[in-house]
Amino acid sequence: MDEKSPPYAECVLCRKPTEYPESVKGIVYCPVCEWQEAQRTACSG
Repeated sequence: MDEKSPPYAECVLCRKPTEYPESVKGIVYCPVCEWQEAQRTACSG
């Protein structure tokens, strides 16, 4: 990994690194969990 890149926030579901920097506040997902969450919420209403 590039030493100049910022540390990435952990996914709130699986704890894998996300595409978001650690400075982002709130709930962040890795690309896989983000997609799954979008699918789940799209079907819930």
